[in-house]
Amino acid sequence: MTEIPQITDSHCHLDFPDFEGQLDEIVANARDAGVSRMVSIATKLKNVPQVRQIAETYDNIFFAAATHPMSVADEPMATVEELVALAEHPKLVGIGESGLDYHYTAESAAAQQESLRIHIAAARETGLPLIIHARDADEDMARILSEEHANGAYTCVMHCFSSGRALAEAALGLGFYLSMSGIAAFPRSSDLREIFADAPVDRILVETDSPYLAPPPHRGKRNEPAYTAHTARVGAELFGMDYADFARQTQENFDRLFWKAAQYEAAA
Repeated sequence: MTEIPQITDSHCHLDFPDFEGQLDEIVANARDAGVSRMVSIATKLKNVPQVRQIAETYDNIFFAAATHPMSVADEPMATVEELVALAEHPKLVGIGESGLDYHYTAESAAAQQESLRIHIAAARETGLPLIIHARDADEDMARILSEEHANGAYTCVMHCFSSGRALAEAALGLGFYLSMSGIAAFPRSSDLREIFADAPVDRILVETDSPYLAPPPHRGKRNEPAYTAHTARVGAELFGMDYADFARQTQENFDRLFWKAAQYEAAA
């Protein structure tokens, strides 16, 4: 029997109610699809205990933590010290998701920008990758990422990238990564696919952002980590690569960026 190429869902939300009581099945489905690892994201610092417990329960699940930009106005402002302290956990592998969202929460733009800079500082101090959420804020996002990088280098992935070409080029120019979600597989996302196709393949990750954004043939249904494979197959086509080769490349990319997860596995 041919071995299934292994990939990583670099961004999901396994603590959300959509998965309650079903995590054993969700993890098993992922394994069957070749999704060997997952990074579950805590979008509010008060949710960290629940997300951390999931990562401690399953060997192949890691986690990250931040205050999501859409929650900044309603949550206490995170501090660098808090984020650095959280990073002491062996399975916390990233700082995020942070960023800017002017689509629904433009009224908190100033607070979002302050929060973003705090999370960048924590990423810089810990050496962990920053995980960025960007929506309808391309110009400010590119400016802040560039300004902060000039103040001191840090690593970053543009999670669920669906912004414009200018932001993609700015991020790639800083050495950052772009992550493909199910959006890249939607039939009307041809412009987005072109942006990904023009990016260096060694700077590409894949993800679900589950329970949201299920790729075809599951679009409109609850997403889950197993469906990362559908997006990865679209990625392989974009780069003109055999699926196994593209999967291997994205695994190498993940290990390079999320070095702490790779080290944890190597020591296990």
